[in-house]
Amino acid sequence: MNALFSSRLKQARIMQGLSMDALCEKAGNALSKQSISKYETGKMMPDSKSLIILANALGLSVDYFFRPLGVVVERVEFRKKSKLGKKQELAIKEVVKDNLERYFEIESFNDIKSEFKPICRNVLIQSEDDVFSFVTRIKSEWKLGEDGINNLIEILEENQIKVIEIDAPNSFDGLSGYVNDKNPFIVLNRNCNSERKRFTALHELGHLILTFDSSIDQRGVEQLCHLFASEMLISKDVFIQRIGLNRKDISLQELQDIQIQFGISIDALMHKAWALNIVTESRYKTFHIKKNRNQQFKEEVDRSRYKTEQTNRFVRLVYRALASEIISISKAGVLLNVPVGVVRNQLSLV
Repeated sequence: MNALFSSRLKQARIMQGLSMDALCEKAGNALSKQSISKYETGKMMPDSKSLIILANALGLSVDYFFRPLGVVVERVEFRKKSKLGKKQELAIKEVVKDNLERYFEIESFNDIKSEFKPICRNVLIQSEDDVFSFVTRIKSEWKLGEDGINNLIEILEENQIKVIEIDAPNSFDGLSGYVNDKNPFIVLNRNCNSERKRFTALHELGHLILTFDSSIDQRGVEQLCHLFASEMLISKDVFIQRIGLNRKDISLQELQDIQIQFGISIDALMHKAWALNIVTESRYKTFHIKKNRNQQFKEEVDRSRYKTEQTNRFVRLVYRALASEIISISKAGVLLNVPVGVVRNQLSLV
């Protein structure tokens, strides 16, 4: 019990990005740093009063500190150009771990066993052509057409890839990894717009399912994952069909129409046009110069025009278990991390 509580307390503190001194302050200095240190090292357990003080200071239920540990998060990687500080990265990792623990717990309550099936086994990515071929295969395997991917997050979860959305700084796009070395997950910043969120989800999917030749450096891997995301959203053949092979200029209206249908940003579309030699490098540079100098043009380019997408499966599973009387309203509140009153108001049985 001491070991469990100490692990949970440390996880909760790191999730909040708090030092022990800062936690003391949030607790109104009702607890000493020495006491918190002893709690986290398992040398001492808090009494009931101290436990409630800690729970209130961290915004958690008392049940949280005694929830069994059952998830081992492995192979978690932030993008190499991440601007997050070390403390922010640690906080995000613990938030992700907490979300995944609750996700697997509710699947267990509903007697659901996630089983991810590796995609296109034994395919080694050595070049851009390999990425194009891989995208064709995965679209066929997942029965995706060429008219644009609708409800991308739902499709990922239908294929046993858990998607977690968290509140994070704007500098954070996403990350991916595996739970217990077999269950893949993707983490997205809830505060990103639809196009950025979709592109990030597919970029991270690339990290999860593509096997790169050992000769490709990290920068090359990132570029190929970007290509994978772009090609998944709109294939080069469809893009060329819509835009043409050689263009001196492209109208913003043309790109907006593609953005609305395929859920890909104008920036990504212009990059694709340059990468496919539809526009010259000089013309691509001119686009960025205009965007940097003309605020009105920048706002038009950066505007999100695709419908909002979000992950709903976890919430659905909680209410499924609640409606089936597998869990109580209080347990649902703990899993959803919301007050019991909110759960009760949203529960509508038919």
